[in-house]
Amino acid sequence: MTVTASTSAAALPPAGAAALTRALARSERRRRVTAIALTLPLLLFLLVTLLVPIGALLVRAIENPEVADALPRTGQALSGWKRQDLPPAAAYAALAEDLSHLGDSSEAGGLARRLNTELPGSRSLIMGTYRALPLGEQLSPEAVKERMLALDPRWGELPYWQAIGKNASRWTPDYLLTAVDLHRKPEGGIEQVAPDQRVFVDILLRTFEISAVVTVWCLVLGYPLAYWLSTLTPRQANVLMILVLVPFWTSILVRVAAWIVLLQREGLVNSALMGIGVINEPLSLLFNRVGVIVAMVHILLPFMILPLYSVMKSVPGTYQRAAVSLGSSPLAAFFRVYVPQTWPGVGAGGLLVFILSIGYYVTPALLGGADDQMLSYYIAQYTNVDINWGMACALGAILLAATLVLYGLYRRVVKSELSLG
Repeated sequence: MTVTASTSAAALPPAGAAALTRALARSERRRRVTAIALTLPLLLFLLVTLLVPIGALLVRAIENPEVADALPRTGQALSGWKRQDLPPAAAYAALAEDLSHLGDSSEAGGLARRLNTELPGSRSLIMGTYRALPLGEQLSPEAVKERMLALDPRWGELPYWQAIGKNASRWTPDYLLTAVDLHRKPEGGIEQVAPDQRVFVDILLRTFEISAVVTVWCLVLGYPLAYWLSTLTPRQANVLMILVLVPFWTSILVRVAAWIVLLQREGLVNSALMGIGVINEPLSLLFNRVGVIVAMVHILLPFMILPLYSVMKSVPGTYQRAAVSLGSSPLAAFFRVYVPQTWPGVGAGGLLVFILSIGYYVTPALLGGADDQMLSYYIAQYTNVDINWGMACALGAILLAATLVLYGLYRRVVKSELSLG
């Protein structure tokens, strides 16, 4: 006969019941504190390595510090400017003072580089004016304006001032807008960029297209293999699982280099196909979409097999045999009884492979052509070559947002299927 804590407390006198209740509460608090203490290192690790970098990426995608830090007085002078005519002489005086107070040429170079991404020609304008300053004696704003126009007549052109006024604020949506082929007009408002400059939406769609194709091929190849492994004895399955996991023990660069050897025009694949008479001339398998997909499928196939295998091992074989014994054909029993029970493994493996695929950089960069590069390639380009952290973070934020939307749709579909089931 089992006696619960509430029954025991009820059988005690009031003082004893209160003491027992307090003891149970202390025990529960200790249990909770112990659980929190055990999980706290993991939470701190995730905070430092995942949440903080993602937060910094999102902040940098909308931060525009170069112009705001270098030209604070100019930003104030242009705060009420309508951007339709040249700014007042006070803006020229503020710009000259800001450029004169820059610490070294690296600060001026950062300012010039940022404005040059907005309007080509701004770099030479800023650096030429910076080297000619200070102007000397105290001058009136009108005199400063005349001196600056004498230094470079381009200071009398409206687009350069519009570029400064547009970027004078520390926070800007420009990077995110550019990442989806939009931009702010100098006089205000948002519009699409010119047709010959609309590239990022196509690159994002290409990234998802390649990732979807890789995911489908991993499913087509991984499902039969995982099913076969699930039908073997544990000893046989463990031995063969080692072969599935071999790619995890090899560097991605080594595997990519191996595929270059295999897929080149004089490589082993073309030589074998020509040797058995399937083709008469070498196929183009390298530096195109075919090579990218083949290598990515090879690398990501284990991530599809493992979730499928773990789910298939838990599916009772008696259901399929019962369906056959009741008159169903083996093929119909497989697709109508067995396959629906493996949907969780299909969803988990497909989501894992797809999310890993959209972030690939090395494999498309080495095996693909110019039209096969994914969004990660351009993020690396802006980070390492163009030194445009804002644009790199904006592309990363767009990729993150698209991934979260797809994951939310996946969760909604899974929940609806479970509710219908």
